Amino acid sequence: MATTPLPPAGQVALPAVGNPGGGASEGMPPPPGTDMTGICFRDQLWLNTYPLDRNLIFDYFALSPFYDWSCNNEQLRARSIHPLDISHLSKMTGTEYALSEVMEPNLFVIRKQKRDGPERVNPMLTYYILDGSVYQAPQLSSVFAARIGRALYHISKAFNTAASKLEKIGYADAENEESSAELKSAKETIDLKELKRVDHILASLQRKLPPAPPPPPFPEGYAPSASDAEKGPDSQQASEQQPSVDPIIDQGPAKRMKFQ
Repeated sequence: MATTPLPPAGQVALPAVGNPGGGASEGMPPPPGTDMTGICFRDQLWLNTYPLDRNLIFDYFALSPFYDWSCNNEQLRARSIHPLDISHLSKMTGTEYALSEVMEPNLFVIRKQKRDGPERVNPMLTYYILDGSVYQAPQLSSVFAARIGRALYHISKAFNTAASKLEKIGYADAENEESSAELKSAKETIDLKELKRVDHILASLQRKLPPAPPPPPFPEGYAPSASDAEKGPDSQQASEQQPSVDPIIDQGPAKRMKFQ
């Protein structure tokens, strides 16, 4: 097992010696808070000195503010036992850290859990170390709350945008109706003026043209038909007033002079 490296120069290791009963010494700092998702930890000097692997990753994590010095892992470190040795952790009860997933050297997932027995473990929090930076993973309820809040924000923004566009469309329709009404009234005025102008032109032409000639008379010996006789005296008077010459009969081929 690899030995625990000494802290880099410029850093002082906090006195954290645990006891078998699980209590913390008087010099231990208070445990970290529950919600520390807004911060991250990175020690570039440590990363330049030691490699990130499954044997040294817990020592690097213990330098971060996410580490609880009252955990069972710290008791194993005090006894020079690897802090992630599951054979010893399973025999203890209380808060502990376990290495959940490893993708050396980029990603390490550490789970904080409470052990009530060898097979009874309740997960509490999850931390991940990504390319040397330590983060606390948010809880599922916080993720849902953030996603729902973001969705509600975008939905509200979309409704406000749609409402503003609908108002603009309503204003545009009202303006179009007003303009169409003005154009319609103007068009009706123009049509009335055009009608008067056409009537004036027709009247002037009628005054300039000569009167229509009378119809030609009927030919001699033309006898009215029976239907004309049944029309009555009014129709007969009208027929008497008509001329007795028919231009079609007088000028047609039947009335032309024939030469033998």
